[in-house]
Amino acid sequence: MTDIQDPPAVERELRAMIAEAARLDPDVVAALPADTALFGPEIALTSLAGVTLLGAVDARFGVDVAALDLSLDSLESIATLAGFVATRLRPV
Repeated sequence: MTDIQDPPAVERELRAMIAEAARLDPDVVAALPADTALFGPEIALTSLAGVTLLGAVDARFGVDVAALDLSLDSLESIATLAGFVATRLRPV
């Protein structure tokens, strides 16, 4: 289980979740720059995969991105999603 007080660990777990939602090799997603666009050509997240990812984020971290970020700006890149989630984590 990831230590939610460790932002790099949170980002690593989010990268794995992104890979699963987008059906990509986790090692490929792990190696991408943090500013890689989630809906860009490298990850190519679809709207359905985005919904899957948001559900996984909510289930794992207790952060309902869709409810807290109505414009979904946090889904711009790996870094924006990781930063958004990290700043809203509840200690367990």
